[in-house]
Amino acid sequence: GTTMNVMSILGGVMLIGIVVKNGIVLIDYTMLLRERGLGLIQASVRAGKSRLRPVLMTTLTTVLGQIVMAVSKDVGSLMMRPIAVVSIGGLLYATLMTLYVVPCIYDMLNKKELRTVREEDLKMLDI
Repeated sequence: GTTMNVMSILGGVMLIGIVVKNGIVLIDYTMLLRERGLGLIQASVRAGKSRLRPVLMTTLTTVLGQIVMAVSKDVGSLMMRPIAVVSIGGLLYATLMTLYVVPCIYDMLNKKELRTVREEDLKMLDI
């Protein structure tokens, strides 16, 4: 029931930053586990289990902190309400996307096995 305005766009920019950070945390840990020798599916599952709490903590702290702003009836809250509405709705949706869709897309795009580089290969390249 609210209109799209500059404040809601600002909430969208804030939302994009938080969602991208959550995705980076998950994918970075998945890549670290793959470098340590786990398979693609095992690394994705273990990263999802391990990074579930940080992703949920980021989402819940932001949502719970902005609920007051979203439901407030004060005089100045009319201007700030769109930021809260956009970030609350977007974070709830994006958290599910981060935990379910991002690992699936990562698995689809990274079918190749990781290559190991030997010391002899680096010496040949003078690195």
